[in-house]
Order: sequence, then structure tokens, then C-alpha cells
Amino acid sequence: MSDRPLFLMTDPSAFEVSYRINPWMRPDAWKANAAERLAEAGSAFAALRRALTELGSQVETIGAVRGLPDLVFPANAAVVLDGRALMARFRHPERQGEEAVFRDAFRRLQGRGVLREVVDLPEGALQEGAGDAIWDARRRLFWAGYGPRSAKSSLAAIEQTFGETVVGLELASDRYYHLDTCFCPLAGGEVLYYPAAFTPAALAAIRARVPEASRIEATDEAAEAFCVNAVNLGDSIVMARAPASLKARLSARGYRVTEVDLAPFILSGGGAYCMTLRLDRESRPAGTILAAE
Repeated sequence: MSDRPLFLMTDPSAFEVSYRINPWMRPDAWKANAAERLAEAGSAFAALRRALTELGSQVETIGAVRGLPDLVFPANAAVVLDGRALMARFRHPERQGEEAVFRDAFRRLQGRGVLREVVDLPEGALQEGAGDAIWDARRRLFWAGYGPRSAKSSLAAIEQTFGETVVGLELASDRYYHLDTCFCPLAGGEVLYYPAAFTPAALAAIRARVPEASRIEATDEAAEAFCVNAVNLGDSIVMARAPASLKARLSARGYRVTEVDLAPFILSGGGAYCMTLRLDRESRPAGTILAAE
């Protein structure tokens, strides 16, 4: 496999906001000008893909499927590490049809040697992919969200599948229904997160493992703009349009921010991280940070 980052994305030609399974989804706003919104979605997808390729990434694209509009958010399709993909199981019926589509896509990738194994969750377990299981390469662990979408019981399946530490974080709000909407570990060891999205126990777990100097708290404005839902590649971060204050804070820490107008997808409750699934993550150490005392 190439040493260039490899992402999976989904053709947005069948994207729409036609139902409401999270508080951000606005079907009425979409339907008011559906043709224009769809054109904007196509432009936003192209801009995100271009931003990733300009940073040296490769992008695999799977086809759109009419009636599965949230297929454009492949981060929810699986947890992927070391060539192994743990397939998601969705809570809401509106998204359950995606499972077969993504399974076929992963089998094709396996046939090409991009993936080496496709694994199923235990029967009945609910877990919505990398959106709720984020690999922290510096700490060599998964941060795993649970509550609104993924079940706490799925944490054991993640740990068993990958043999890596899993730190469970209970989410406190349906507005931040997946961990990736409110939590983003960065390559330098920092964590960008939105504290209001977490229960007190989850905040304690974060603060026990991330020193205060490495914690970057997102404001209400940044979280609501889906800026925490970002893709980090080294010292580069790709995110939705961001407040100047957040860009300044990240720049002061040595990060370069690339903004993409993702407004059509934010109407469905998704941003840059949701729209991608990284396929080449590996678990080998990368400057491991020890838990704070």
C-alpha cells in the first residue's frame, strides 16, 4: 500500500436531507431549493476532495445510491485499523440500508488488497463506525463515543477486534450524537473538543489522559459550525468554515487550517470528518504520550 493517506468518500449525487434523525437535519430547508442545494453539495464534495488530494492524499470514491442520502458520510461505515474493517451497525432504520452497500465496497477493497479483513460486530451490537471510534495515533488508543447512536456494549467488540485500548466517552446531547462532532485528536498530541457535549465522567476520562496544555476547547460557535468534525493530516487540518478565533488558536500551535464550505452537508449534521473514512491507519507507535498523572 502507498504511504500516502487513503480516504474513502461517496459520490454525493443522491444526497438530500429527506428525514430527521438528528437535531441538525433540516429537510424543509433542503426542499425549499433542492436543485440548488444538490449543486452546492456537489461543489462542496469536490472542494473537500481537492483539499485532501492537495495535501497528498489518495481518495477512493464509491457510487451514490438513491434513497440512501447519508451514504455520503462513510466515517460511520466502519472502524478501520491495520487493514481490518469492523463493520458498523446503525441504530436508525433510515441508515441501515447503507450496511450492505458499504460491505460490498469493503469486500472489493479487500479483493484489491487495500483491506485484509472485514469483521462483523456481535449480533445485536450497535456501533456507528469511526464516527464513534476515533484512533489517537499519539496515545495508541481508541476514543469511543456512546449513548445517542453507539451502545456502550460495543466498546468491548472494538477492543477485541483490534487488541487496542478503548476509552469510552459518554455523549451528553443528541446534538453531538457521534464523537466526531465534538472530539478531534491532533497529530501533535493536542485534542480539540467541545466540553458541553460530554458527561462529567467522560470529561474526567479526557482530562485524565490529555494534559491541560494539550486540550483545546472549542467554543459554541466553532462546535455549531462543525469545525471539530475535522480531518487532520500532520500539521494540516481540513474543516468547515471556521471562526477566526479557532483558526488563530490552531495556527499558534503550528497547524495550517484549510477551510471548505460544507454548508449543504451541515444541513444533515455532518462535516469534513463525517464525509471521509481513512483506510490506511496503522497502530504502530508514533511518539506515544503517557496518561497525565
